Amino acid sequence: MTLREKLYSFDEFWEIINLPENADRRFELDEGVIVDVGPSSAINSVITGRLIYFLNAFVIPRNLGMVTTPDAGFKVGTRSYRQPDVAFISKRTSTSLAGTYFTVAPDLAVEVVSEDEDIFRKAAEYLHAGTQIVWAVYAADRRVYVMTLNPDRVIESRLFTESDILDGGAVLPGFTLPVREIFPA
Repeated sequence: MTLREKLYSFDEFWEIINLPENADRRFELDEGVIVDVGPSSAINSVITGRLIYFLNAFVIPRNLGMVTTPDAGFKVGTRSYRQPDVAFISKRTSTSLAGTYFTVAPDLAVEVVSEDEDIFRKAAEYLHAGTQIVWAVYAADRRVYVMTLNPDRVIESRLFTESDILDGGAVLPGFTLPVREIFPA
């Protein structure tokens, strides 16, 4: 749900979302448009929790960086702020944990897709801001699209089904996850 037709700067957006009446709501800034992203569905919340678990089980013992939850925000442009369902920030990208949002794009962004989301446009925003891999997870279809930029900076998308195995690519070398493990039985 869009709040207004006006395009907001990041500072204006930040003032609005920090008003007391917005304390329990989630917002994103989509190229200057404030979007109320609303709560996650039950299935999307479970999938998000599973992905955080699997990523942390790989990242923490290897001291590779940080995995964030859905309330973590990322400034990914002068008029864009996103809250991916799950994100990974490598030690190489390293950022301060001071403040209330990250000023760098995550190395890996995971979106558990809601019905009305334009995930490919959102993925383009992440990738052009510096994210290396975007996973778009579709609960109903039990599939994942993995999006990256090719050397010409064109988005490439690859479909993974329950019989496939995701990997971490150059972002998380050695990480693998059977797609079927993402979804509850």
